[in-house]
Order: sequence, then C-alpha cells, then structure tokens
Amino acid sequence: MAAHNELGKWGEDLAIAYLQEKDYTIIERDWKSGRRDIDIIAKDETGTIVFVEVKTRRNRVFGEPEEAVDYRKMQSLQQAINHYIKFHHINSEVRFDIISIVGTTDSEPEINHIMDVAII
Repeated sequence: MAAHNELGKWGEDLAIAYLQEKDYTIIERDWKSGRRDIDIIAKDETGTIVFVEVKTRRNRVFGEPEEAVDYRKMQSLQQAINHYIKFHHINSEVRFDIISIVGTTDSEPEINHIMDVAII
C-alpha cells in the first residue's frame, strides 16, 4: 500500500476511535457509490445520521487538511450522500461533518471535528 494510503487509513482508524469515544455508533466505513465514497457513516447519541469526511495530513505545509474538501469534493459527497439516503430509505436527521487529522504514527495527532458543515 502506498504511504499516502496508509496515512489515510490510519487517519480513518483514528477518526472512528474518536467518534466511538464520543458515543457514536459506526454504521459503515468506505461506503461506495460508483467512484464516489463516504469515509464514515455513523449515528450520534441523538439518532442523527452523520456522514463524515476524514482528511489526514502529516503537517500543515499546504494548509489545513479540511481545506482539501473543495467545491468538487463537496459536489461528489453530496451525490454519494443523496444516494445513500435514498438507497437506505433514511428518514431521520442527517448532517455532514469533517474530521481533520494532522500528525503521524510517530507523534500525538491533532484531531479537529468540524460539525454540521454546509454542503454546497
């Protein structure tokens, strides 16, 4: 596996552990809709379905990880989320979050959970 893929998987593993620590129930991981994917689908303590995009970076040389969720990525996520909602007949509240992680396996990572991000 390429180094950037390993970093991404490590970041997703951290994000899942973080969410579980906050009493979220993980429903799915890496859900695919064609070429689009949703990193994590979870349910929070209120029953809201939470779609989570995880962005992991070794450092901030090129900015904050969440800045990589640009207009095109948002469009892609919106289509995947809409497909998931229709496919699973979701009638509960939903929201979109971003979890950004900065660090490596050799350091203490910084985790930033940005809740209820507006999808364009």
